[in-house]
Amino acid sequence: MNLRRDVFQAIADPTRRAILMLVATQSLTAGAIASNFDTARPTVSKHLQILTECELLNQAQNGREVYYEINAKKMKEVADFIEPFRNMWDDRFNKLEAIMKNYKSEK
Repeated sequence: MNLRRDVFQAIADPTRRAILMLVATQSLTAGAIASNFDTARPTVSKHLQILTECELLNQAQNGREVYYEINAKKMKEVADFIEPFRNMWDDRFNKLEAIMKNYKSEK
């Protein structure tokens, strides 16, 4: 049975988010990624598979090694989705800050 995973399901897991942070600046092999976690390598491999299926990671073959690298395009899609929410909350916090400053000056 092949389940269709969505990007947000993939990044909901803290281990997968940690993997994304690891490969954000450099390509790493599965072994190098797994060495950063206290879990079995097959568990990390499953996380890598999910991230690859969701296109958050790309695989690049270099000789016998497979390197995982972040897919910046897909990460931008995630950021673009979140941006309106960030703007909304920034606006709300700015309004709250203005109210608090006004409240303090009245005292």
